[in-house]
Formats: sequence, structure tokens, C-alpha cells
Amino acid sequence: MQYAAQTSALSPVAARRIQSELNDWARNPPEGCCLESCEPMTHWVVLMAGPEGTAGMPRLYEGETFRLNIKFTERYPLEPPEVTFLTPTPVHPHIYSNGHICLDILYDGQNGGWSPALTINKLCLSLRSMLASNTDKRRPPGDLDYCQRVGGRSPKLTRWNFDDDKV
Repeated sequence: MQYAAQTSALSPVAARRIQSELNDWARNPPEGCCLESCEPMTHWVVLMAGPEGTAGMPRLYEGETFRLNIKFTERYPLEPPEVTFLTPTPVHPHIYSNGHICLDILYDGQNGGWSPALTINKLCLSLRSMLASNTDKRRPPGDLDYCQRVGGRSPKLTRWNFDDDKV
């Protein structure tokens, strides 16, 4: 895939990296994921199938499809893209009803786990894994308050606490 749309706002490093990831996605998309849109190349929408249940794990999201919104910055891959679920969002203890996701690899800074070695392909696999390992289909505590407080702000402006590694 070759996309030249809106590369002028990107650094040459970001433009090359995003183009490389698009090419990799075309050759080897992550399981259960399909690229719905990548124009402009700084904004992707990914269709993500809910993971199938496996032996010993519930089938909480099987048969559901979710849309993931990915916005790249001019500093990608040195800083993470903004990643949110579009509505309707999965009901999960780490996914707020406004689409914000509490997952350390989506953020850099003090507690974040972002690394420039991560790719969107790997990120999608991590999100599907997070859904697959969930055993309790519920919203995070304080979901309504959080969504009202942040409004339309970027989840990258939230100060997350990554203390729950159970789901």
C-alpha cells in the first residue's frame, strides 16, 4: 500500500514508519483485525473482531465487532499514537464508555509502557488479548464520572494508574 495523503504534517521518520506499518499490515494483518480506513495515513480505523472463547476462558466478546480509532502524531514512533475505541465500545474493566483505554503500552511518560519498538499490529494483538483474558464484562469503577470530567479530551492527557494486571 502506498499513501501520500497528509505526509507533510509528519516528520520524515514518522511518515516512513507509518508507511512501513501499512505495508506490513497488508502482508500480515493481525488476527481478527481489518483496516477499515487509513486515509489520511495519520488516522486509521481498525475493525476488531471480539476474540473467540478458548478452553477455560469465557466467550464474552465472541461475535462482536469493535472499531478502533488510531491517530498518529508527528513524533510517532517516539511517542505513542492516540488509541481509542469508537462507540459502541467493549464493556471491559479497562475500557471507558467514551472509548478511552487504560493500558500502559498506549502511553509514555511516568508510568507508561510505550516503546518505539511497538507497532500497530502488536498493539491490536495486545488489545484482543486484553479482551480475551477478561472474565467480567463490566465498566471501570467511576466510568460515568470520568467520561463527564474529561469530555472530548485525549486519553493521553489523563494520568493513569496501571495497578490492575488481572484483566
